Amino acid sequence: MTRPLGVDAPKSSRLAVLMPYARYVTPALGGAAALGVGLLAWTGDPHGGQPRAVATIAVREAPARDHGPVASAETQTDPKGVQSSSHSSAQEVEKASGVTVTRPSGTAAPEEAVIIRVPTPDPIRLAAAPDPRLTERGRHGMMPRIGEGRLRPLDVYARPDSGAGSARVAVLVSGIGIGQAATASAIARLPPAISLALSPYGSDLDKTAARAREAGHELLLQTPMEPFDYPDSDPGPQTLLASSRPAENLDRLTWAMSRFSGFVGLVNFMGGKLMSDANALEPVMKEVGARGLGFIDDGAVQGSKAASSAAKFKTPNARAEIVLDAVARPDAIDRELARVEAQAKKNGFALASASAQQLSIDRIARWARDLESRGVRLVPVSTALRGAPQATKLSAAEH
Repeated sequence: MTRPLGVDAPKSSRLAVLMPYARYVTPALGGAAALGVGLLAWTGDPHGGQPRAVATIAVREAPARDHGPVASAETQTDPKGVQSSSHSSAQEVEKASGVTVTRPSGTAAPEEAVIIRVPTPDPIRLAAAPDPRLTERGRHGMMPRIGEGRLRPLDVYARPDSGAGSARVAVLVSGIGIGQAATASAIARLPPAISLALSPYGSDLDKTAARAREAGHELLLQTPMEPFDYPDSDPGPQTLLASSRPAENLDRLTWAMSRFSGFVGLVNFMGGKLMSDANALEPVMKEVGARGLGFIDDGAVQGSKAASSAAKFKTPNARAEIVLDAVARPDAIDRELARVEAQAKKNGFALASASAQQLSIDRIARWARDLESRGVRLVPVSTALRGAPQATKLSAAEH
């Protein structure tokens, strides 16, 4: 550098002229030390010609900030109750923090305020599972059974419910335990009163069942049954078949029932052919009732004999009135949810079923968010199995 920053130009010029001759002057002055003294004397620069700069820091008044509009009634709300001016940013907050961001109803938030409300833990605690009074060892593992005093797993493992309310809806979401993301989403995002059915083919089912029950969800066992187009449509390797001997079907049923503990009953997975054959279905219903469990018909099978077969052995049973995601489109699911809500207001109780696909979970979570403000209360599926008069009416309507 010939003109270091902050150094007077004339002295810098003289230094630049001198520098090419330094190697000759140095010996004459007696070494490097003498050269340094000479340079200082010549330039008056205590830094010995090293580059340096002088910067002036000026304190300025901060410019006025535009705070933007205060949150208004147009603030968007996402499926988890997050309210913000940007739907996508609300979703990012939810995913990153795991909490729900809300603004209390009827209040205005101060400028730049972000109110984060951690959801209140579900006050209802489910009974511990497995209960040693209600288990026995079978060929494939631990099995549910009726305990002393006619104590049923259906009663012990059910989610407690007050029974209050003139309009009640029970929703069963099946297929939990297969997809990790959908399973985690269903357990975390769906209200605890929504019951979940676990597939026997999932991995780590005991852990999944424990997580779901810890979150307050009542559990059922999804049971693979033969459809009309079997084996083109194959529910799985332990499918109950209409052509199988009763002993073979019961062995497959006990395999499924030993996969995890803490469930209140069974629900069909497919099963059009088996459930339309009373001779094949009756031994299954007898075994279900003998173990203190109930049976839910998911409503997808036309001409099902589940209700009449179960009634023969006094096995608690109910049939879903509406399959929420029979047509897997947001508008179609929303329409069916509105129909379930209307049915509950008309009849006092309605039972619906859905699969654990992400779209269904999203729409159900959104619908359920302010359901009670519309005069409808969510209840567990066991409500339809434990002597509720509406369950009898639903089963009778199936004949």
